[in-house]
Amino acid sequence: MEFKANKVDEANAVVSATITKETIDTNLDKVAKQAAKTMDIQGFRKGKVPVAVVKQRYADKLTEDAEGEALRAILADGLKELNITNEDLVGEPSITKFDKKEDGSIDVEVSVACKPAVELGDYKSFLPEVEDKAIDAKEIDAKLEEMAAQSAPLTKIARKRMVKDQDHALIDFEGFVDGVAFDGGKAEKFALHIGSGSFIPGFEDQVIGMKYDEEKDITVTFPAEYQSADLAGKEAVFKVKLHEIQEKAAGEINDEFAAKMLPGEENVTVDTLKEKLEEQMKAEAKNKYYREELKPAYLETLVEKLTFALPSTVVDQEVNQALNNKVRSMSEDEIKALQEDAAKVEEMREELKEDAQNSVKATFIVDALAKAESVDVTDQEVSQVLYYEAMQMGQNPQDVLKQYQEAGYLPAIKMSMIEEKVITKLLDEKLAK
Repeated sequence: MEFKANKVDEANAVVSATITKETIDTNLDKVAKQAAKTMDIQGFRKGKVPVAVVKQRYADKLTEDAEGEALRAILADGLKELNITNEDLVGEPSITKFDKKEDGSIDVEVSVACKPAVELGDYKSFLPEVEDKAIDAKEIDAKLEEMAAQSAPLTKIARKRMVKDQDHALIDFEGFVDGVAFDGGKAEKFALHIGSGSFIPGFEDQVIGMKYDEEKDITVTFPAEYQSADLAGKEAVFKVKLHEIQEKAAGEINDEFAAKMLPGEENVTVDTLKEKLEEQMKAEAKNKYYREELKPAYLETLVEKLTFALPSTVVDQEVNQALNNKVRSMSEDEIKALQEDAAKVEEMREELKEDAQNSVKATFIVDALAKAESVDVTDQEVSQVLYYEAMQMGQNPQDVLKQYQEAGYLPAIKMSMIEEKVITKLLDEKLAK
């Protein structure tokens, strides 16, 4: 079995060969004998099935296995000749040619993608200028007032009036569908924030204008996608009574308020809270500044300045993903027209190719930066981030982690975290100078 192994460039290689009929027959005998040892066929003792019977019954599957073994041998020999290790490979090798001949031989060609060698050079010289984001005293005072307003209790308004938008209305309500009360549709002295959108569309609008002690029937329709299938899309009548209108009391900013905002700390004063707020707001401002301005600018510069070969199969995968995302936003008619127009599909692929190349290039640059700066993200750190996000969304962390694992998203999440970590480190070092 002869083969040729050629490096197209530092990130791509091609292994081509002709698999002879003799090689396939030899492999077929081998896999058939192995299968016969474990096969259970009626009329024969387990492990004693004649090889000829196995070949006859499972010819297609055994032939496929024999060809696969020959392909693996070709690839192994080709990688050895090219001095490419498994650690150098990116993704799975792609079979670009599999041509069966009349004489039983097969002409094959396998494309191999490798990690490119990224020469970063003086990568720190490309870092953008970093400004120290100071927080103005007025911003801190405004944040304090906002916190005080949010934590202030609701109190009954001094003078009776009708409900208006943004009021907090204290109401009783009970809901009926076709004259029958439904589960979860009743509450007493419920504080409803008008304009919050927390109730069924149209409900809050009809509370506006109600007077103290007024009773009113409010008719609404549950959304078609409502979480309870029994109620989805149905019309409901709510019997509503308004008890009172409440408003937020003026929030006092004093040491007692500060201590409430910083539980567990001792000798807390308003000044202590202001210092903590300044630290927090400064960190948030810096993170936003890094994320929205400096990091994209730095990566864009590196992508533009650094030159190295890209694994074509990885770029193709990125193009395919971008194309699939674009197709998802199309109408059925547009998708049908696209399926019948191969030239249009190719045109779209070409339009997406440059962005795909830049995205793949940025990934390899980040990987090289992480190695140069000895930055890594552990699997435990990835799990912690996913656990936190799941808790924030009120979901089961274990279920979320399992979903991400099964979907194959974890490597991309890890790379995103590495990017965040290594570029933040570089920017922080520049800021400190």
